[in-house]
Amino acid sequence: MKLFDKVLIANRGEIAVRVIRACRELDIKTVAVYSDIERDAMHVRLADESVCIGPASSQQSYLNIPGLITAAEITDVSAIHPGYGFLSENANFAETCASSGIVFIGPTPKNIRLGGDKSRAREIMKKKHIPVVPGSKGVVSTEEEAIKVAKKIGYPLMFKASHGGGGRGMKVVNSEGELKHAFYIAQREALTAFGVKDLYLEKYIPELRHIEVQILADGDGNVVHLGERDCSIQRRHQKLIEESPAPIASDRIKKKLGALAVKAARAIGYRNVGTVEFAVDPNWNIYFIEINTRVQVEHPVTEAVTGIDLIKEQIRLAAGMPLGYKQSQVKISGHAIECRVNAEDPVSFTPSPGTITFMYPPGGPGVRVDTAVCAGVVVPAQYDSLVAKLIVHARDRKEAVARMRRALGEFIIEGVKTTIPFHRRVLENEDFIRGNFNTSFAERLNGTKPKS
Repeated sequence: MKLFDKVLIANRGEIAVRVIRACRELDIKTVAVYSDIERDAMHVRLADESVCIGPASSQQSYLNIPGLITAAEITDVSAIHPGYGFLSENANFAETCASSGIVFIGPTPKNIRLGGDKSRAREIMKKKHIPVVPGSKGVVSTEEEAIKVAKKIGYPLMFKASHGGGGRGMKVVNSEGELKHAFYIAQREALTAFGVKDLYLEKYIPELRHIEVQILADGDGNVVHLGERDCSIQRRHQKLIEESPAPIASDRIKKKLGALAVKAARAIGYRNVGTVEFAVDPNWNIYFIEINTRVQVEHPVTEAVTGIDLIKEQIRLAAGMPLGYKQSQVKISGHAIECRVNAEDPVSFTPSPGTITFMYPPGGPGVRVDTAVCAGVVVPAQYDSLVAKLIVHARDRKEAVARMRRALGEFIIEGVKTTIPFHRRVLENEDFIRGNFNTSFAERLNGTKPKS
């Protein structure tokens, strides 16, 4: 089956570069889009063609659906790859692509809508006997309704944006006295970030691990998983370090995670590449959180341990090709760790935009750097602060930790503050080395959360 002749990448930064590289290896032409402050960006330079789609504001450029479709039409592309973030989980965008005769490289609009409606997805999983964190049945619309649910499930609990992600629209509540304030703040955040103020309630598990499973599904109903990733090192519910396989998890837990992920994908008729996310408590009880209907920032660690190029798989599946392997043929080899290097203060995590005056990326065996910046490039304040993803792969976790330490020690970025010092402290921490951590780890390391 023929793949696409030309693909437009509706994104920017390192993920746009990543998609361009995959397309080039598949002999597919690429079109980059850019805002008027990124005319000289790396993804623009590497693509075969490029189109300016508006001013710096994301709303007027990378989120401008009519502008993106116009760019696709004038460059005569066969498909659009949305990357991650921006419009990657926008069902309306996927439908607009289809109505314009352009293939959306991702899951179906139905999949995206269900993945985006987290409260509804929870109810479907419950019916399929997939465990979910105790919480509300659907959306809580009023403060009074939230209080009633809270009395049933008990404190602490958490408000979550039903159509959200990335830590926005999430508020922990420890008592009824905090509930009203948290409810309205979470509603405002959800409305501002996602255009929908719907919230649902979940029991808050303070010492949880955040573990996700990569899935691939074709149009014939075949689904496989590519193992799990531990994403517990986070700040404000946003991931900082990811690794695969999950440290200290038993083979029984890993098999259960994989089986539940495949079952969840089948429950909604999932197609293409996606991720099923789980909360795992200190007793290794597993609870479904959500399905992310896109490629994840942390996909390289899965690529490292499986040898499977997930971007190429997205493209092949979107072109209607079947999965080329069965579950028994998926093999996990060694251990991989990814550190997200952001242009941020390494303690407060406040953004540090500016011009990169010098950059020296690490290299050597088992080291990969995904980036779209170099010396002289401006890290703009208007977009995500991600500068680079540093990925290492080794025979086992002990060697991977040592390799990451070495690579972080070689990584030099000047002109902006970065999170490299934070990552170095994590990699030297005895609890991290032993695999003894959860989602509270980063706050405790930086002294912003007391030990319980």
